[in-house]
Amino acid sequence: MRIYTRTGDEGETGLFGGGRVSKAHDRINAYGETDELNSVLGWCVVAADGAPGIVSGLKANLEREQALLFTAGSWLATPPEAGQSRKHLPAWPAGAAKALEDEIDAWDAALPALKTFILPGGSELAARLHLARTVCRRAERAVCDLAADEANGVDPRILAWLNRLSDWLFTAARAANAADGRADVPWRPAP
Repeated sequence: MRIYTRTGDEGETGLFGGGRVSKAHDRINAYGETDELNSVLGWCVVAADGAPGIVSGLKANLEREQALLFTAGSWLATPPEAGQSRKHLPAWPAGAAKALEDEIDAWDAALPALKTFILPGGSELAARLHLARTVCRRAERAVCDLAADEANGVDPRILAWLNRLSDWLFTAARAANAADGRADVPWRPAP
């Protein structure tokens, strides 16, 4: 199988289940943004390997979210009118957002209370997780755009999960700093 097909050379791409659309279409943007987020999570996985303390196991959790991003991407790449093709997609787990909430709550219970806004930074892992959080917010906005444009175009559970994922990444970054013995970087207005 060749990597290149030349079918997108004129600015269009094929959708799962058939049909072609512009590469500027909201559907392409939505699953492209989730693909970028998946890559950034992969970069976080590298730094999370062997993470200590309250973030032990973070690597496996990030890999779980990467798999869910791939599943979300497959749903986003398949328009509702593809009909039968949607039956072949992996099922979306009903408890995906709740699992993130439970992990957020567990980390949050072990962290000092937030008393100020914080800046991205601290440890290498925390900085990567903060970047992932911002990419996640961009992906969420792209998926919201698609949902606003197409009736039944996006499963609302995917939107809820993406929203929770950015919160999870924020809390994971704070937990990564704590595990590394670093305080969060407080925001102070510039003089």
